[in-house]
Amino acid sequence: MNRPVVHPKVALFDAGEATSLLPVCDHYCGVEARMAKSLELQRELGPVFDVTLDAEDGAPVGGEIDHCLLIAEFVNSAANQFGRVGARVQTVDHPQFETMVDLLVARAGQRLAYLMLPKPMSLADVQRGIAAIDAAAARHGITRQIPVHTLIETHGALRDVFAIAALPRIESLSFGLMDFVSGHRGAIPQTAMGAKGQFEHPLVVRAKLEIAAACHTAGKTPSHCVVTEFKNRKALEEAATRACRQFGYTRMWSIHPDQIRPIVDAFAPSSAEVDLAIEIVQAAQSADWAPIRHSHNGQDQLHDRASYRYFWHVLERANRTSFAHGSQLPAEVRAAYFADTVA
Repeated sequence: MNRPVVHPKVALFDAGEATSLLPVCDHYCGVEARMAKSLELQRELGPVFDVTLDAEDGAPVGGEIDHCLLIAEFVNSAANQFGRVGARVQTVDHPQFETMVDLLVARAGQRLAYLMLPKPMSLADVQRGIAAIDAAAARHGITRQIPVHTLIETHGALRDVFAIAALPRIESLSFGLMDFVSGHRGAIPQTAMGAKGQFEHPLVVRAKLEIAAACHTAGKTPSHCVVTEFKNRKALEEAATRACRQFGYTRMWSIHPDQIRPIVDAFAPSSAEVDLAIEIVQAAQSADWAPIRHSHNGQDQLHDRASYRYFWHVLERANRTSFAHGSQLPAEVRAAYFADTVA
């Protein structure tokens, strides 16, 4: 008797279990010309990175409202081909915060990929920001829940990070390296802001690990901080690789277009990892997800549902890091497992 083929997501995960499917790169831009170029690059490469249009640091002082109007135009434009454009607003205590949120939700709430809340001082600040977003959505008849991202860059937010990650409305937490280091009033040296030093100073390492652990506990996406040495490709590649392979991050910021592809490449699994994952997932599916014995590098290994879930995540990551002009996954694998993303 032939049994129906069960998709890995159905066989390996409980109904409603969260899985991280955000693009692995989050590209920030605040100047109009760079916004346009970023969306053009996204159309070229495909939805392997998000574009966050910045109305915090990217907005001129006193010009926040006009900047939000510009952002809304970009979000609603045909250039937003994949629906992967979000926005960062001002802090919840900024005089224009609620006006900015109301404007963006009213004009672009149906298409915003997310709203980013910067510099919360505590869990209460994040809750306040979410309440403002949801109230604006109710006022303007936006029935979808707009995903919320927030930055962990203050002592209070780090203290509350597990509670923040557990909020149902939170989709991703980002580490704000510069503000975090500055918040120590000179006790952490400037070198800890660099591509190498940020992986060595104990207080910075602790913050990164706490954020990653909180996100994985709650099924949310941890997003790694920027590398400011944007012309040093080797430093960026090393930092992105460490963030992904050693610190458990599944997403990373870009602040210059030249950083996007190296970040995506660093977060992509290797060809050998992808090949092994395909072999094991297909063998497991053929065995109706019962335990199997698999030979790899001359060694017999036993695999069950725990390792199947790991290898499925490898395939998901390979799919999310596939550029428009090429994929690590064979066409038949993409058709079988990722039909909704096959071009």
